[in-house]
Amino acid sequence: MLLTNPVLVSVVLMCALCLLRFNVLLAILVSALAAGLLAGNGLIETTGTLINGMQGNLETALSYILLGALASAIGASNLTAILVNSVSRFISKKSVLFCLAIAFIACFSQNLIPVHIAFIPILIPPLLALMNRLGIDRRGVACALTFGLQAPYVSIPLGFGLIFQGIIKKELNNNGLDVSLAEVSSVMWIGGAIMFLGLLAAVVYYRKPRAYRILQEESRALHEAAGDPKMTRKEWALLAGVAATFGVQLWSGSLPLGGLIGLVVMIVLGGVEYRKIDETMEKGLSMMAFIAFVMLVAAGFADVLRGSGGIAGLVEFAGAISGGKFGGALVMLVVGLLVTMGIGTSFGTIPIIAAIYVPFCAALGFGTAATILLVGVAGALGDAGSPASDSTLGPTSGLNADGQHNHIYDTCVPTFVFYNIPLVVLGAVCALFV
Repeated sequence: MLLTNPVLVSVVLMCALCLLRFNVLLAILVSALAAGLLAGNGLIETTGTLINGMQGNLETALSYILLGALASAIGASNLTAILVNSVSRFISKKSVLFCLAIAFIACFSQNLIPVHIAFIPILIPPLLALMNRLGIDRRGVACALTFGLQAPYVSIPLGFGLIFQGIIKKELNNNGLDVSLAEVSSVMWIGGAIMFLGLLAAVVYYRKPRAYRILQEESRALHEAAGDPKMTRKEWALLAGVAATFGVQLWSGSLPLGGLIGLVVMIVLGGVEYRKIDETMEKGLSMMAFIAFVMLVAAGFADVLRGSGGIAGLVEFAGAISGGKFGGALVMLVVGLLVTMGIGTSFGTIPIIAAIYVPFCAALGFGTAATILLVGVAGALGDAGSPASDSTLGPTSGLNADGQHNHIYDTCVPTFVFYNIPLVVLGAVCALFV
């Protein structure tokens, strides 16, 4: 029965609690327990599944904490003022151009230099002072960052995009639909184009100034920026640490190792004073620990949902009420939205839904291109807007460095409205014509 489906009930419960400003971490925990109980599992068994599943995001959580320490070290240097001074020369008071520039930079993190969220805690906190002075609405910046974290891997087969589209190809092949990577790429650009329309709508909608408090340290950064600060040995050491972080990650594929090596380089070269190491780590923890723990719990929640059996029930319900090609496409995308909102990862959603969607699409008369688009977009849906996704937690980690950005109402709700709704509606329409 749909009203007792563990996935549907727990995802709706999680979203409702978050919208009621209940603590995000507790909302995910409560929703996970609800999913387990509805699936017929006991509290102890569900808690065990939740805890075991948390290891799925251990690497991401450690990465966030180490990156927080890097960001803390940079924030205590002249690099903040230098960055503010450099950026202010180009953006003036044009918030739309600022958001589009942030989106452009963020796109590199998925394809050209695949560092994913690593750049956000380093780049965004130093810019908050300038954004506050100009009254730039951070909701627009959140939409720009989420676009840069998601649209490139959805539409471009490079970096993380190659991994994502490779998963689509593999799972479609595994379920009897023989497709090539070129066929996947020839269709998935539509998803990226729809998100680009959402980005334009978001930055225009949030173009009006919004007032934020300028904190004492931000005021200092603005004052130093006005005085044309210079690079010293300390700043060069910090830059070397940042370069080492990204370089090691690209070489090893490990973001925690990159963060650790970057911190060591900063300390050895004098970017972080030895006597201030504890202070730097504590500030990094205060900035990123909550986000890191949300990521851990989100991985456990995903395991509970996968083991509940509710996902297959949702897909079967979608097939029963499809009512034609457009209705079927619409229902499939909504189911994909619910699944990804719960497990928080587009990459992990594709294998779950492809097994059911391939025969479902064939029964409705969809061709190969339409099936690729529906599976790809259904998998990507929900990454924007989900309280448990790194595509929303990442932007919040940078924009809330001064405590003035709400994860749910300033990141999740705007990204849900401007990305998920267009993807559902326009994705279903496009599936009829490709």
